[in-house]
Amino acid sequence: MNAEACLQLDKIIHERGRMGIMSLLAASPELSFTEIKRTLAMTDGNLSVHIRTLDQADYVSISKSFFKNRPLTTCRLTPKGKRAFKSYIAQLERIVQENQR
Repeated sequence: MNAEACLQLDKIIHERGRMGIMSLLAASPELSFTEIKRTLAMTDGNLSVHIRTLDQADYVSISKSFFKNRPLTTCRLTPKGKRAFKSYIAQLERIVQENQR
C-alpha cells in the first residue's frame, strides 16, 4: 500500500461526517439542514460544525430563508466543492486499484 497516496487525501472531506455531507450534496442539487441531519443521523451541533468547516473551505454554500414562517437552512456544493469531491473520489479509486495489484 502506498502510504503517500493515503496522506494526499483531502483531510477536510475525509472525516466521516463531512464525507457523508459531501456525498449527499453530490447526489442532490440542494438539501435542507433537516434532510441532511435525518439522513446522516447527526445532532444539530455536530452537523453545524461539519457544515461550517465545509463552508469555510468553500466546499458548500449555505442559504438561509423562511418557509411557512419557519427558518430554512439549505446547503449545496460549490464548484470548488464539486471539484474537490471528484478529486477525492478519484484518489480513493487510485488507492483501491493499487492495492488490488
